Amino acid sequence: MSHQTDRVALIVNPTAGKGSGRRLGELTRAALVAQGHEVIDVSGVDYAAARDRAQRAVADGVETLVVVGGDGMAHLGTNLVATTPTRLLVVAGGTGNDVAANLGLPVNDPAAAVALLRHGTTRAIDAGLVRNGERGDRWFAGVLGAGFDAVVNARAQRMRWPRGQMRYNLAILRELPVFRPIPYAVELDGERIETRAMLVTVANTTSFGGGMRVSPDADPADGLFDVMIVHELSIPAFLRVFPKVFSGTHVTHPAVEMHRAARVRLEADGIRSQADGESFTDLPIDAEVVPGALRVVVPAPVGTQSEKEVGS
Repeated sequence: MSHQTDRVALIVNPTAGKGSGRRLGELTRAALVAQGHEVIDVSGVDYAAARDRAQRAVADGVETLVVVGGDGMAHLGTNLVATTPTRLLVVAGGTGNDVAANLGLPVNDPAAAVALLRHGTTRAIDAGLVRNGERGDRWFAGVLGAGFDAVVNARAQRMRWPRGQMRYNLAILRELPVFRPIPYAVELDGERIETRAMLVTVANTTSFGGGMRVSPDADPADGLFDVMIVHELSIPAFLRVFPKVFSGTHVTHPAVEMHRAARVRLEADGIRSQADGESFTDLPIDAEVVPGALRVVVPAPVGTQSEKEVGS
């Protein structure tokens, strides 16, 4: 299917990337217009207004939703377009750009990202679905975490200073001395594991938190989550293992257990999960992989014809 020109709905997070989001949004809009796309700006005065306007655009059949920002905007876009015909293009410009990096997308380069609408391809990838009762279904594109990462994420979101990645680093330093292993029940395709753990992640892609490669072998199109359990460790031992997550070499540590499953249930008292770096929902949760739920605009594989749809 040709996508030489699209009707495009555009959402910009002006606070992404230490405030550079607004500038990236203006550059993205200019690049879209220059390519001849019809641009519907659905950015609102706040998150809820933008979401509502974007929902209407998707319901009206807009071809592509373009989100400008970091993983939080990729998360919003995923929740807006999952299982719809509308494609998602992430113009990455946040503090953490893990979803974009996992998809091979340009970072802080709106012109290169927008050029993918003409020269890239559409790829169908899996998405994680958490059924949330009366509050409705919640989707995630990357990694859901419930444990030390979620506690750190919650603290970082309460902090007003510093901005960007340093806030996350400071939150880690504040939480480490008081963190205690959490009693979990983890069900993987019906098989139940009860353990005390530091961290449990349910991954569709390889990384979160600005390059922490929690599941280095994760494939977003294999119909399975990669689930990591970091069993109980002393704080000094955890500090020795934790830096290895940036290279993915933590998976060889005896306290780290890796699994694959299509359905995952997590139970723990007093823990709120995070997904794609956004506060998500309280445990217990049931997550399932929905194969091909998300149609994303990505670079065309080397040596293939652009505009060809893959994985769909």
